[in-house]
Amino acid sequence: MTIADDIEMLKRQEEALRFDAMSDEDAWRLGSLMRSRAVEKGLPLVIDIRVAGRPLFYTALPGTAPDNPEWVRRKINVVMRYHKCSYRVGRELAASGSTLDEDRGVLPIEMAPHGGCFPIHIKGTGIVGTVTVSGIPQRDDHGFVVECLCDYLGVDPAPLALGPEG
Repeated sequence: MTIADDIEMLKRQEEALRFDAMSDEDAWRLGSLMRSRAVEKGLPLVIDIRVAGRPLFYTALPGTAPDNPEWVRRKINVVMRYHKCSYRVGRELAASGSTLDEDRGVLPIEMAPHGGCFPIHIKGTGIVGTVTVSGIPQRDDHGFVVECLCDYLGVDPAPLALGPEG
């Protein structure tokens, strides 16, 4: 897939993977599903779900590093600033040959435009939070979140899958 193909698919994912609501219990169920899947696959992930800045689910699985929560924080900053998944922001920057820097009014140390953070978009309301993972390569981080969101929301993942990176 080209970067342009990726960006279009990421936009489709953001449109398709929206919630009717997100309660504390919903976040716990989604996080538990994600944790079970990560354990089953032996993935060393930090998983973080938050709404309005409130952490509702968090786990750090074996094999994660002390730096993973920092990556989570920086990915969340990207989603909450740009209202796009963190991987889409990174792919758009790559396509334009630009970076997040002081010229855009951000400190690079505060932002990580890398895969793994997806907006919690409530239908009729907008973006209220994030689902974030860190621990594996960024495209895989993103794919894991999308796979779990598809499962949780009952959406067929096949039409939303990113192809191999081009």
